[in-house]
Amino acid sequence: MTPKILLVNPPIYDFAAYDFWLKPYGLLSAAGNLRGKADFKLFDYLDRTHPFAARERQLESDQWGRGRFYCERVPNPACLEAIPRYFRRFGLPRGMFVDLLTQKGPFDFVLVQTMMTYWYQGVKEAIEDVRKVWPKAKIVLGGNYVTLCGSHVQGLEADFSVQGTNLKPLWEYLGISPDLNQPALWEAYDKLNVGVLKLTEGCPFKCTYCSVPNVYSKFKTRPLEHSLAELELLCRLGVENIAFYDDALLFEAEKVFIPFLNEVVKRNIKVNFHSPNALNARFVTSRLAELMVRAGFKTFYLGFESASSQWQKRTGSKVFSDELAQAVQYLISADAEPSNITAYQILGHPHIDIQQLETSMRFVNSLGIRGMLADFSPIPGTPDGEYCRRWVDMDEPLMHNKTAFPIIFLGFDETNRLKDLQRKLNRALPDIQTH
Repeated sequence: MTPKILLVNPPIYDFAAYDFWLKPYGLLSAAGNLRGKADFKLFDYLDRTHPFAARERQLESDQWGRGRFYCERVPNPACLEAIPRYFRRFGLPRGMFVDLLTQKGPFDFVLVQTMMTYWYQGVKEAIEDVRKVWPKAKIVLGGNYVTLCGSHVQGLEADFSVQGTNLKPLWEYLGISPDLNQPALWEAYDKLNVGVLKLTEGCPFKCTYCSVPNVYSKFKTRPLEHSLAELELLCRLGVENIAFYDDALLFEAEKVFIPFLNEVVKRNIKVNFHSPNALNARFVTSRLAELMVRAGFKTFYLGFESASSQWQKRTGSKVFSDELAQAVQYLISADAEPSNITAYQILGHPHIDIQQLETSMRFVNSLGIRGMLADFSPIPGTPDGEYCRRWVDMDEPLMHNKTAFPIIFLGFDETNRLKDLQRKLNRALPDIQTH
C-alpha cells in the first residue's frame, strides 16, 4: 500500500520575516527522492501564491518575486518581553491547516521542515494540530533546528528526528527506498513562480559565526545533470525567479557552476537568478562576472562582514576590502546593475569592537552599491555563538533571535542608529530602492 505523506513548511514566529525566495528546499528534495513511491500533499504556510495570500494586496511581489508574508501580531514570548519590537506569526492562518488535515487525512507520516533555531514555535504549533486531528500519524522533523538543538527538539515530542544531511535513517524509518537522482518535488505546489537550486553542499571555510560546518560534514559538488534536470523542471512549472541556496557557490566554480552557466546559455534558458546566501567576492573574476550576467543573474549579494582585516582574520579570513572592491568592479563592468549589488555586513557581532562597522558601511557605500545589515544570530556550537553565553541563555533557542540579540548586546538606541545610518547611506546612492 502506498504511504500517504504530508509535507509541512511551518509558520514563523518572529519580530520580522520577509520572503527572500524562501522555500523548504530540504523538505522538497527529500520528497523528490521518493517521487512515485508515496502519495504526497504539501502545506506551505509561507506560500504567498496560495489563493488566500494572493487576495491580500499588501503581499504582492516585487519584480524579482520577493514580498511580505501574511502575518498576525502575537504576544512576545516571556523571555523576549523586554525587546521593544512587535512579535508576529508569519504564515497562512492556523485554521487552514486544520481544515486540510480534516479533509485530506489521515496521513501515515507528516514530514516537517525546520529552519532557524528560534522559529521552533511554528514547528510546535504544526505538531500540536497534527496530534489533535490525526494522533496516529508519525511526525518526522528535519533541518537546522533539529541538527543544532538536538536536546531542545525532544521537548516537541515528534516521533522521529533526522539530524544533519544523512537521510539514510529517514528512508529506513519510512520503509521506502529512495531514488537519489530525482529532483525536488516542486510539482507539489499548485502554483509556483519562485524556485530554488543548489549546485553544491557545505562550505570549505570555517567562519566562527556560521552553522554550516556543523550541519554539513564537508564541501562537495552535486552532479551537473541533476542540477540541470531540476532547472528544467522549474522552467516547465513556469518559474521566473530562481535563488541559489549554496553556501559557497563560487568555490571551485570550474567544476560545476561554470559548466552549469554555460549550459543555461547554450540551451537559451530565460530565468532570473539570485544569490541571497551571499557570494564570496574573492572568487569573482572578470570572466565569471560576464558569464553570470549573460546567463541571467539579476541580483548579487556579496558577503562582506567587515573592512577590518583584524576582524576578518579572527573570524575566518573570508574576504577582504580589496577583494570586495575588485568583485564590484568586475560585476559592474559586466553590466550588472549597481542597484542590484548588495554587500552584507553583520550587526551586533560580539567582536564589534574590532569590526569597525561604521567604517565598513561607508566603505561599501563608496563602491556605489547597496549595503545591508544582517542582524547577528548567536548559533549554538559555533565559537561566536558559545561566546554569547555571557549575554543570553543559549539553551533557549528563542534567545538566538537575530532581532533580539543586537538589541540585547548593543542597546535599542545604538541598534536603531546603525540601521538608520545604513538607510541614509543607501538613499544617497542613485537609483537604489529600499524596502
